[in-house]
Amino acid sequence: MQLIIYLLVLIAGMGLSVEAGLLGPLGENIGHLAATLSIFMVGSILLTLIMIFFTRPQLSLLFAQPKWLLTGGVLGPVYVVALTIATPIVGLGITMTSVLLGQIAMSLVIDHFGLLGTKKSAVDLYRILALVMITIALWLLN
Repeated sequence: MQLIIYLLVLIAGMGLSVEAGLLGPLGENIGHLAATLSIFMVGSILLTLIMIFFTRPQLSLLFAQPKWLLTGGVLGPVYVVALTIATPIVGLGITMTSVLLGQIAMSLVIDHFGLLGTKKSAVDLYRILALVMITIALWLLN
């Protein structure tokens, strides 16, 4: 089961690169914010249809959640706008490696302190080395 999860996440990561590759030209043609809005509109429509036909949505539970959990909705558009702006300027490889570096760095902080309800996982030399290697990869790509 764990292998299936790894493959699913790997494919999702590949999809993010494709998305970034699509967003760059779209943003240059229609504007960065309009491109971001179009991506979220298509995704929202798709998720709505999936929820209608395949799940029993319990949206009433949404309002019972702590409000800070909903702040993740702000991060998606920020991420997509950044991709839309950066990809045509620095290229897809540098953009996605920078995203990866940011993700790993913040993930280490979140894991180390057990933030956001995650289990604590101390930062060790191997994790620091991984971060350094991604930094070197970014430097080499640049």
